[in-house]
Amino acid sequence: MRVNRVAVVTGSARGIGAAVADRLIRDDIDVAVLDLDAEAARRTAAALEQAGGRATAVGVDVSDADSVRAAVDEVVDRFGTPGILVNNAGATRDNLLFYLSPADWDLVIDVNLRGTFLMTRAVAEHMAKIGWGRVVNVSSIAAVGNVGQANYSAAKAGIEGLTKTLALELGPLNVTVNAVAPGYVATEMTAALAAQTGRTVEEHQAQAAATIPLRRVGQPQDIADVVAFLASDHASFVSGQIIHVAGGPVC
Repeated sequence: MRVNRVAVVTGSARGIGAAVADRLIRDDIDVAVLDLDAEAARRTAAALEQAGGRATAVGVDVSDADSVRAAVDEVVDRFGTPGILVNNAGATRDNLLFYLSPADWDLVIDVNLRGTFLMTRAVAEHMAKIGWGRVVNVSSIAAVGNVGQANYSAAKAGIEGLTKTLALELGPLNVTVNAVAPGYVATEMTAALAAQTGRTVEEHQAQAAATIPLRRVGQPQDIADVVAFLASDHASFVSGQIIHVAGGPVC
């Protein structure tokens, strides 16, 4: 049974993260909007409050341990102990192996994988105190491999391994840990990928949709609905799972 109504969502100033924040607000959950872009986070939190929710914005660099600790402390001071954590913050720096710089490798691993580790460690300490928690990590179907995304694929595969391990470690504390692995979702990130290939967003999405059994690309709300389920009491016996939200099976 849920014992609190506070969620932390990283990378939630826009895209999938913002959709998750909005979905949780509609479930009457207070949401801390965490993002590297503090001003964008403030705008998103303000919009959530105008819609009738209770939200706060906190700037954070999820790859930095001190920044993470300060951000989580700020959330606790404002809203109380968080019982839900959605690790959505991510970054891409795509390139083929021989053109992929060590700096771009490090940045993607640090934001996606290290950030998930640091945020979970910091928030789970508070979950342990109340004996209840939901951690939902955002992975990607790229975890199975994708040309030009060695860094991103490695980070997301790492998140999936981390998810399963933390489900084992945190289960005795009544904390579930799961991951959602989106396929192609219409966001600013995929729009940027379209620009890199010289295609319009519409062309890029049409090409992707042709390979998806449901013949459409995903929307942020598709991911948010699954995250909301995993964060709810309805998923109290679901842990250590990777749920693909991709419009079809993932090999």
